[in-house]
Amino acid sequence: MVIGIAVPPLGAVLRPFVTPAIFVLLCIAFLRVDAAALRGYVRRPKLVLAATAWTMLVVPTLFGAVSLGLGLDVRAPELFLALMLQALAPPMMAAPAFAALMGFDATLVLASLVTSTALTPVTAPLFAYVFIGPALALSPALLGLKLFAILAGSGFVAIIGRRFVSAKALARRKDELDGINIIVAFVFVAAVMEHAAVNFIDAPWATLGLAALAFAVSIAVLGLTTLVFARAGKERAFVLGLMASQRNMGLMLAATGGALPDFVWLYFALCQFPIYLFPQVLKPLARRLVGRSQMTARAMR
Repeated sequence: MVIGIAVPPLGAVLRPFVTPAIFVLLCIAFLRVDAAALRGYVRRPKLVLAATAWTMLVVPTLFGAVSLGLGLDVRAPELFLALMLQALAPPMMAAPAFAALMGFDATLVLASLVTSTALTPVTAPLFAYVFIGPALALSPALLGLKLFAILAGSGFVAIIGRRFVSAKALARRKDELDGINIIVAFVFVAAVMEHAAVNFIDAPWATLGLAALAFAVSIAVLGLTTLVFARAGKERAFVLGLMASQRNMGLMLAATGGALPDFVWLYFALCQFPIYLFPQVLKPLARRLVGRSQMTARAMR
C-alpha cells in the first residue's frame, strides 16, 4: 500500500491488469481450498447457511436501505455506488488466512466464504437491479454473467490444477504461493492507490473523511455481525464479523472492467487500510477470545 501511494505512476501502468490479477488470485485461492476441512460444516450447515444469508442478503439490504434513507443516491451518487458495490461483493478470499493469522479456526470462515462466493453471481445482479439501477454502466444481467465467468473460470482452473498438483505439493510450496499472492495482490493495490496521494494533497480533509468512513463501515459491519451471531459463541461471532466486513471489492472492479468513476476507485483504495490493518490491530482482542474459548472447552471436558 505504501509503495502504491508513493509511486503513483505504477498504478497507471498496472490498472489495465487488475482483472487478470483478480482472476489469478481467485485461481490460487480456489486451488488452496481444503475440501477435507469443509466436511464437518457440510454435515452441520446451519451456521454456514446463516452466515451466508447474512453476508450476501442482509448486509446488502441494510447498506441499500440506510443509503437510500440518507438520500445518498441523490446527494452523493458516486458514494452511493461505491458503498453498494462494496456491499454486493463477497468476502475476501484471504479471509480464512486472516482468521488463521489471528489464531482462530479458519474452517468456518472458509466454508462460509465458499458458499457466499458461489452465490455472488445471483445476489449481485439482483441487488444491483433493486438499488443501483442506471448508476452502474453495466446492466445487472451482464454484471451477473461476468461475475459467473470470473468465478466459474477460476474454479475450473483450480480443479484442473488439483489434478496435476497434489495437496502435499501445495503444502510444500506454501511460501512460494504466498509470495505469488503478494506480488499479484500488489497489482490490484497499486492500481487502486494511483490517485490516493494526489487526492490527499488536493483535498486532505475530504480524503481523510472518506478514509474515516471506510473504517467506520468496516467497524459497523464487524460489530453488528458479531452481535447477530453472539449465540454461536464469541470466537465464531467475531471471526464471522471479520469475514463480513472484508469484502472482495477487486472482484467488482474486475467484473465491471474497471469502468467506474475515479471516486469509486479512491474509496476502494481507502478501504484497503482497514482490510489489511484489522488483523494486526485486533490481534490482542483475538488472543483473549481464543484464550477464553480454550478455557471454556477445558472446563467442559
